[in-house]
Amino acid sequence: MQLQAELPAMQWAIALLPVALGLAFCAYKVPATLRLVYTFPAGIFFVGLGFFWAAMLAHWRMADALPPEWEARDIDLIGVIAELPQRNDLSVRFRFDVEQVLTAGAQVPARILLSWYQTRRRGAGRNDASLPDVNVGERWRLTVRLKRPRGNANPHGFDFEAKAIERNLRATGYVRDSELNHRLDEWVDHPTYWIERIRQQIRARFAELLTGRDYAGVLITLAVGDQRSIPREQWQVFTRTGTNHLMAISGLHITMVAGLAFASIYWLWLRSARLIAFLPARKIATAGGLVAALCYALLAGFAVPTRRAFLMLLIIALALWCNRKVSLPTVLVGALLMVVVLDPWAVIAPGFWLSFGAIALIALVTSGRIGRLGAISGWVRVQWVITLGLAPLLLIMFQQVSLVAPLANAIAIPLVSMGVVPLTLLAITPHLDFLLFPAHALLSAGMVLLQWFSEMPQVVWQQHAPPLWTAVIGLAGIIWLFLPGGPGLGIFSGFPMRWLGVVALLPLFAVTFPKPASGDLWLTVLDVGQGLSVVARTEHHTLLYDTGPPFGETDSGERIIVPFLRGEGIRQLDLMMISHADSDHSGGALSVLSALPVKALSSSLNEDHPIQRAMPNSRRCQAGESWQWDGVHFELLHPLPQHYEQAGRKTNNASCVLKISTRYGSVLLPADIEKESEWALLERAGHLLPSTVLIAPHHGSKTSSTHAFARQVNPRLTIFTIGYRNPFGHPREDIVARYRDLGSLVMRSDRDGAVLLKFNSAGIEIGSWREINRRYWHDR
Repeated sequence: MQLQAELPAMQWAIALLPVALGLAFCAYKVPATLRLVYTFPAGIFFVGLGFFWAAMLAHWRMADALPPEWEARDIDLIGVIAELPQRNDLSVRFRFDVEQVLTAGAQVPARILLSWYQTRRRGAGRNDASLPDVNVGERWRLTVRLKRPRGNANPHGFDFEAKAIERNLRATGYVRDSELNHRLDEWVDHPTYWIERIRQQIRARFAELLTGRDYAGVLITLAVGDQRSIPREQWQVFTRTGTNHLMAISGLHITMVAGLAFASIYWLWLRSARLIAFLPARKIATAGGLVAALCYALLAGFAVPTRRAFLMLLIIALALWCNRKVSLPTVLVGALLMVVVLDPWAVIAPGFWLSFGAIALIALVTSGRIGRLGAISGWVRVQWVITLGLAPLLLIMFQQVSLVAPLANAIAIPLVSMGVVPLTLLAITPHLDFLLFPAHALLSAGMVLLQWFSEMPQVVWQQHAPPLWTAVIGLAGIIWLFLPGGPGLGIFSGFPMRWLGVVALLPLFAVTFPKPASGDLWLTVLDVGQGLSVVARTEHHTLLYDTGPPFGETDSGERIIVPFLRGEGIRQLDLMMISHADSDHSGGALSVLSALPVKALSSSLNEDHPIQRAMPNSRRCQAGESWQWDGVHFELLHPLPQHYEQAGRKTNNASCVLKISTRYGSVLLPADIEKESEWALLERAGHLLPSTVLIAPHHGSKTSSTHAFARQVNPRLTIFTIGYRNPFGHPREDIVARYRDLGSLVMRSDRDGAVLLKFNSAGIEIGSWREINRRYWHDR
């Protein structure tokens, strides 16, 4: 269901429910001889029932939407801060449960995501900026501006709109600076707000106690699941060593908490004969362990991995109370059923596949086997199986796998799960908060080893995103590889030729995406919001033109460009060209430089610019420079050398203007040049301006795209790279009309996502990522 571009109609789906109930009842009446014949059509029917169940919930969720006419308009609301606020240097972000819409005629979804930026406080002798003080459970009156959920749409990139539909956030926006904004109530009594307020209080207390400690954020995350508390540098260590699952409050932690509670209650209950006579110790300990697991899961935010672990414990607890035996595969399937029925969007989350996949692999190598492995050999085998078994999923989702994960986890899992986590959870009790310090000391010792692993060369295998069919074959091979084997006679000797499972893994690494032929050009205009980034590929070379804007604590290089390059199998850049210094064109450059090799840099940046200092092999771009790559011609048309000597020169008008020409068509990239530079180009190099494709200058602002320039270029396709509902009003309607009047097809990154162009013998193939990867939750 979550792969559909449109929601299916529901007229006939209502009839499925009574039929399903009838089939479920008949299942107990079907004779054993006919059960196989009955099972197949009944199974298909129940798959259809699940599909339409997910579709029905999607219809309900999508119906709670912000009307387009109420985007970017002031709306007065009353509601409650509903989740743990996330703070950075510039803003505080929180979920807001809308209780009342005060603006006449406005329609607002029940759950929205708001950012409240720094407000200026003016008074006698002061003019300082501060973040508003907001806490979970407070009722506020706020003036907001909203928009429908909208994210960047790029191949191999993060889908914010998928995350929004999964979390049921049906609009995003920001709080306007208004005198009407004020707190109405300090506390709104509701169970979900109780939990979130406790999480916030624990986070604040831990942050205060651990002020100045390197790994305070890790302990906060292990206690309340606030992963934003961990700095990016530490996340990179966990990712490179394959231990980041420990920071997600995994099922291992939930199970450990339940086990500790079980053991403690069991031991105490056995001390009293009267209590044993009243209720067996095993049952009361099971109930206590389940309650402890639920409390920790709620404290951790109840994400998919914690839900999976809790539901598995719930099934085991019910079986113990009913004196029934239950196998691990049965428990896993039962938890899987409950997760997807209660939350069909869970399948969008990577944690769903990694969490259930890990347990399924453990079940594969432990359940139903003859004989028992020793504790150490069993532990090593499980680590090996999980590392290899999850590789296809990790390559599909993230295009990288840690090669030191088994060894790093062999150290980190016991240290964190048996040492750091128990001490951290005990420290939640105010009188035991001194335990945070030994927990931090233990964690610091472990981080020394993880840091050492992380800094080793070639600890992460990175490659292109494999085609889906190779991952399916690879998973089948892994299952075959770890099927039971061993000595015996005949068919009882175990499954034969299990080594063929390794052969099935080979397509994951050997099958690559197609690449341009000689003389072809593949151009990808990435959707980086209000900015520009273009990847140009020939048969053996890759050029990156501009690197998009920064995004608060991260940037488009880290979030968009590097995942795209990695997913496409691009291991190095032959040239990075930064057209000019504006942050919306250069904001992601340092992240790209730190992520993969770049042979050369060409730019109009000053010599003291941080990007210039980070790249020793750099040169200034200037008109007249040209080169050939694989039968494709590259030529710089602007700026002239004297532009660099002008005092007080505008960075926009000094932008590197690049033209790329093939035998099938050409593309002009003028960055942010304005009218002055357009006129200069018309006079000096007007004969070079005509192009098949134009990236509209300066995002379609009124300061560029003069009539004469547009007529001279005369593009068949014009692309505007802009952010959705950007504050600058780009592109101007008259500018768009100017190109349309010339007969040019117009595409916009805010509407079409990444634009994919292929100049080849078939002409010019044009693709829009929002159309190629269309899902029902994507805003139209």
